[in-house]
Amino acid sequence: MSEYTELHCHSNFSFLDGASHVEELVLKARELGYPALALTDHNGLYGSMEFAQSARAQELKPITGAEITLESGHHLTLLAENGQGYANLCRLLSHAHLTNEKGVPTLDRETLAQHTAGLIALSGCRHGEVPSLVAEERFHEAEIVANSYAELFGPQNFFIELQQNLVHGDTPRNRHLIDLAKRLDLGAVATNNVHYHVRERHRLQDVLVAIKRRTTLEESHALRRPNSEFHLKSAEEMERLFDGCPAALTNTLRIAERCHFDLTTDLNYHFPDYPVPDGHTPDSVLRALCQQALRNRYVHNQRPAAQERLDEELGLIAKHRLAGFFLIYIDILELAKEVAREVYGPDHGDRPPGRGRGSSVGSIVCYLIGLSSIDPVANNLFVGRFLNEDLGSVPDIDLDFSREVREKLILRMYEHYGPERVGLVCTFPTYRLRSATRDIGKVLGLPEAELARLAKLVGYASADQIEEEMSRYPEFKRRLNAPLWRDLVGLAGQIKGFPRHVSQHVGGMIISSSPLVEIVPLERSRMEGRVLCQWDKDSVDDARMIKVDFLALGMLSLVDYCLDEIDVTHPDDHVDLSRIDFEDEAVYDMICEGDTIGIFQVESRAQAQSLPRTRPRTLDDLTAQVAIIRPGPIVGKAVSPYILRRQGKEEVTYDHPDLEPILKETMGVTLYQEQVLQVAMAIGNFSAGQANELRRAMSRKRSSEEMAKMRQDFYTGALARGIDEEIAERVFTTLLGFAEFGFPKSHSAAFALLAYQSAWLRKYYPVEFNCSLLNAQPMGFYSPEVIIGDARRHGVRFLPVDINSSRWRCTVEDGAVRIGLRYVKSIGQAGGKAVETARDLGGLFRSVREFCWRTRLRRESVENLIRAGAFDSLGLNRRELLWQLGLVWQRAGAQMPLSLPTKQDEVSLEDFGRWERLVAGYQVLGFSTDDHPMSIIRPTLDSGISSTVDLDAINDGAQVRVAGLVVCRQRPSTASGFLFLSLEDEYGLMNVIVRPKVYERYRAVARTVSFLTIGGQMQRHEGVTNIIAASLVPMNVAHDLLAPQAHSFR
Repeated sequence: MSEYTELHCHSNFSFLDGASHVEELVLKARELGYPALALTDHNGLYGSMEFAQSARAQELKPITGAEITLESGHHLTLLAENGQGYANLCRLLSHAHLTNEKGVPTLDRETLAQHTAGLIALSGCRHGEVPSLVAEERFHEAEIVANSYAELFGPQNFFIELQQNLVHGDTPRNRHLIDLAKRLDLGAVATNNVHYHVRERHRLQDVLVAIKRRTTLEESHALRRPNSEFHLKSAEEMERLFDGCPAALTNTLRIAERCHFDLTTDLNYHFPDYPVPDGHTPDSVLRALCQQALRNRYVHNQRPAAQERLDEELGLIAKHRLAGFFLIYIDILELAKEVAREVYGPDHGDRPPGRGRGSSVGSIVCYLIGLSSIDPVANNLFVGRFLNEDLGSVPDIDLDFSREVREKLILRMYEHYGPERVGLVCTFPTYRLRSATRDIGKVLGLPEAELARLAKLVGYASADQIEEEMSRYPEFKRRLNAPLWRDLVGLAGQIKGFPRHVSQHVGGMIISSSPLVEIVPLERSRMEGRVLCQWDKDSVDDARMIKVDFLALGMLSLVDYCLDEIDVTHPDDHVDLSRIDFEDEAVYDMICEGDTIGIFQVESRAQAQSLPRTRPRTLDDLTAQVAIIRPGPIVGKAVSPYILRRQGKEEVTYDHPDLEPILKETMGVTLYQEQVLQVAMAIGNFSAGQANELRRAMSRKRSSEEMAKMRQDFYTGALARGIDEEIAERVFTTLLGFAEFGFPKSHSAAFALLAYQSAWLRKYYPVEFNCSLLNAQPMGFYSPEVIIGDARRHGVRFLPVDINSSRWRCTVEDGAVRIGLRYVKSIGQAGGKAVETARDLGGLFRSVREFCWRTRLRRESVENLIRAGAFDSLGLNRRELLWQLGLVWQRAGAQMPLSLPTKQDEVSLEDFGRWERLVAGYQVLGFSTDDHPMSIIRPTLDSGISSTVDLDAINDGAQVRVAGLVVCRQRPSTASGFLFLSLEDEYGLMNVIVRPKVYERYRAVARTVSFLTIGGQMQRHEGVTNIIAASLVPMNVAHDLLAPQAHSFR
């Protein structure tokens, strides 16, 4: 065992400073024989749980700590000796973040003094207060400060920290620090201020510092570390460096031995208790609520099956002591109803404030207490993914809300449970190739224009694929071995997966019975009123903390908007989406035709192409449809067999007879996560808990050793059931496809219901639906330009934005959709509301002068309104209106202009031409209400180029040339290198398939050009039309047309 352990170590969770992953540090520490390792990242515990889990897996003792920044700017190293010390460390870090500007956490001495119990403090690196004073030869002051720290923490808990990084000044500073420690009878401890696990990473650390300071390597010499000595070192190396003070090494082991707090086992977290009446328990209250709901929801002959299911679930809930957990969700649901009434008004009716998703939809308890609208008994949903005998972690209940309800509900949670007991889960955006190229390239001083082009070309690739990606383009291939470009390649591979900063999880929130600030540090979000915890969802899960997911679902906002519009336009219809006809042939006909733009979950190109083949006619069919176009079923090779078997073109078979009851509903293939569990139990002889652990292992980054063990356990279990290894291997390989992500059936069922409801609204209320779809943007696969084009082809009329008619949102007006002010660039919601308020209070606008005075909008905003056609109703053309604006413009805040005549200064100007109107629309709205670009471009094209209308008459296999605007690009990792394009012209959409060889030939064009002429072969198959591309040629389109950016998906 090593005679030294490192107590001052930074990982890449010291953002843009530490240059090694947690796992790299742990593995290197084990290699060096350390008995323990402390992680002391800057002002946070972001990587502490990941570190603790990784260290324990390697039988290395993890020590939790942090390097904090004091108000004076000095650093101090703190280590948690016990549970109280950890709680105090969390409190101190929380205070530093919550009481200061975002991103500048500092701690005052008074707060530090109140929370020192259970902490061991080291005097810090060269930026520590004591070492700084010693370096300045202010020895008396250094002694006073050191004494004060010893009094705060206790002399046995404060150590003078020595660092020898072979930097000028280290040796005399250490000599004086040792003398100081002796005079004050304090311990001295050696550390190496580690910022990377091996010496070779020092170059990356230099780059990270330059990125953080937004400068280049050339200009950052004074900011960077002076040499490459800040890595993990062996005990022998440290002994040579501190041969004059061997006690400083011995003390590292003593301190490590004292630090017995283990983050993996000692965290004091408890979910809030739900208050129950005297004489009752949480279990009895939950049972009573469920029994009453069961009687209300199930008719007599349905009750025995429902009661059996309920008894089973309540038994599991009692076993795992989760009744209070479910009751708290009832409390949250009541809060959501309260918020929904505030957001939408008391006339919102009985619409549910939110909907459940995920595996919880399979629970009858969740159904009965109102967390789900899907009956799990009638829909044959499996609960074992959510609740089972061997539950390894607290089950997840994910709730979808409209954006408006979610935003207010999150803030209400802080009010209801208290700001110290609630925190949002964080995320860590990590470096991929595009971000690595931009950041590292700038630091190296490479030309920004070339970096921007490379970043645009490489897309979503991993950062370590940079050499492969650059090799694809001749202009960059020849630079691979050029100075600086060669450095970019090497450094990008090292920075892969590094966290760049802290961000907010889409909706995960932790609630605690005890102050959360003593369990995990909290910090401000960039969004007003929100607080983040410093752990991501994986660390929260490892801590067995209960994460409540409040997710914003754009489609729920759309549904609410649409129902509100229908209440106005069709007040006698009283639409209740829970009571519509769910077997409506016309709705299913529309879905089966792939006519699904705007419909939840089935609007993508892949869905629209598969719908004419699968032809769903029931909600069960739609449930499978929602699940099938997912990476899990695709990688598991389930899609093609499912479609062929559904069409009757392939016999339904099973790898083993025991699989038939599980896979019969999905034609013998695995589509749902629940089936993964059921198959593992039926074939691998797994318990429900083991099966769920397999699912979790496949969905998270796990070591190859762990997966190999699970595979062997599966084979062993199969053999015990008399199933041979060949079958077990085939089944296990199929299950591994779900490592790529698949839906639970319960989740698919919830989404299928919403998909049908959105399709029903689109079918029977197309104007209200498309108006609401525009108001709910951004969401879905398609831009507003595509949505408007599709709606027009379905007979929906659109009215242009107008200063005297448009409100902030789009509205329904005379049976058409009036474009809202929200789409006009640079106005913003405040500007839009200013227009509405001025009009509501003072009547219609009669001139440009009056509009400017009453609204006080910025000149750019008024110009954009004019260019968008919003002033057309005043009688002047757009060029004349812009001229008039120049005559009457007054800065906001100036006195009211005199109403002097301007007639003498007005001139008659020619109006915008057709192309200019189009360009103005795309520049200020993102679309045109007048034209489609292709309707103007087409007369300039070769006569042999076909439109979408012409394609109807072209036979399968014929050669064809088409042209249009790329509105969607998809190159999913599961597609074996194929690229899928959605091309739009003035008549509709066409689907283009670009095979891998063609993609490589035209890669730059395919990824970056908006207007394309494509030559290829027509393919018609089972009602689906594609063009198999052979060539992709950029169209010569005027540079002033800012085409909407195509939606690109992996």
